Amino acid sequence: MGATAEEFLVKSEEKAFDADHRRIINFNIDRYNTAVSRGLSRIINLDNAKKKGHVLKWKVMENLDKFLPEFEANFQKRGGKVIWANDIQEAQREILNIIQKANAKTVVKSKSMVTEEIHLNEFLQSNQIESLETDLGEYIVQLLGQKPYHIVTPAMHLSKEDIAKLFHEKFGTPIDATPEQITLKARELLREKYIQADVGITGANFLLADTGSIAISENEGNARLCTTFPKIHIAIVGIEKIIPSITDLDLFWPMLSTHGTGQNLTVYNTILSGPRRPDETDGPEEMYVVLLDNGRTNLLAKKDQRQGLYCIRCGACLNGCPIYKNIGGHTYATTYSGPIGSIITPHTQGMEDFKHLSYASSLCGKCTEVCPVKIDIHKMLLLNRRDAVNENLVTNKERWGWAIWKKGMLKRKLTDFLGGGMKNFLLKTFFKRTWGHLREMPHVADKSFSKQWQEMNNTPKE
Repeated sequence: MGATAEEFLVKSEEKAFDADHRRIINFNIDRYNTAVSRGLSRIINLDNAKKKGHVLKWKVMENLDKFLPEFEANFQKRGGKVIWANDIQEAQREILNIIQKANAKTVVKSKSMVTEEIHLNEFLQSNQIESLETDLGEYIVQLLGQKPYHIVTPAMHLSKEDIAKLFHEKFGTPIDATPEQITLKARELLREKYIQADVGITGANFLLADTGSIAISENEGNARLCTTFPKIHIAIVGIEKIIPSITDLDLFWPMLSTHGTGQNLTVYNTILSGPRRPDETDGPEEMYVVLLDNGRTNLLAKKDQRQGLYCIRCGACLNGCPIYKNIGGHTYATTYSGPIGSIITPHTQGMEDFKHLSYASSLCGKCTEVCPVKIDIHKMLLLNRRDAVNENLVTNKERWGWAIWKKGMLKRKLTDFLGGGMKNFLLKTFFKRTWGHLREMPHVADKSFSKQWQEMNNTPKE
């Protein structure tokens, strides 16, 4: 195994036996499950809605070369500018060029996983540009110097006591401050930043091809402030976020909100179609959309697995996954964690370094069951495992071990060649460490069922 896989196993064990972490995550996910169950009950035909979403995303991925230029043309008609970025470095460079050209020094950001993907905060800070997260959860993890723990809920791993302690240390608020008091303090700190910021940076939940617009969903209103006060607005969006029409939002907005938080509809849903026009009173003077590839076309090229790009980032598969609930988001060491991260990361960041994520699954199918666009996630995990083997990315020990096992399983004579006593000795001697020091080795019966059946019926062995 590579260093990344080794680290994953070590961190997984630490988190799985961290009782406090388990308590916080179980509490937060239990609240999520209650809210989502209530939200989904309001959708009359949930399965039909999921099928419709799947078909729409299928249509987009099969015609991405048509929908993206359509979006670009329509957005440019309204005065917006589109930048195509092949990878992280290109996206960083283009964003820095815009900021430096405007002599900007301060940036306010709304919640965006794509900006995490391109390590934007660290990059801007290394170029002496202040970059501040304005979503409360993102702001909290930024103060801690951490990455988001969850796609939708960045600070899910923290209790209210943890956050109260953080604000007490940073800003002198009471050590026993309530969530309401913490929110008011954050609002007080951030309000001035919106007014002073030179540039606002956001992601987008959807790109609308027919109107050349971006759609942003949020619950705090910070994205609206990031796109209203600063003179320049930059939206960084993955190329897979495109949908054919503005009318498709009547499906995707409710499906995103119910699966993401259990709400009927997210509190703030905004459609932006370019910079401020002469007859408008607010909005940026310049608006850019950076369309990011960064390995997405690698996944698009995989016909069997490209449905991983259908994801609308609701986070439902993370909350349903027994592995995620035990080892947590930071253990994955990737921008997109949980089941969806496990199927897309090996293609966007390299199969050799991240193939182990596709094995971090019980294959229970819960992720597929809860997905709002019917991505066959657990099947995609198996296909990733297949690809890792086909690309010869497994160790010789693993390759030979499975070859021997397969030969033995296909021939009963070989399976029964050794008795139970010898099999148990071999298991304890050679497999105890790889099986895991926290597990008990299975005990093999002295005689196999086949041998017992043969003796009982006195029939010759085939």
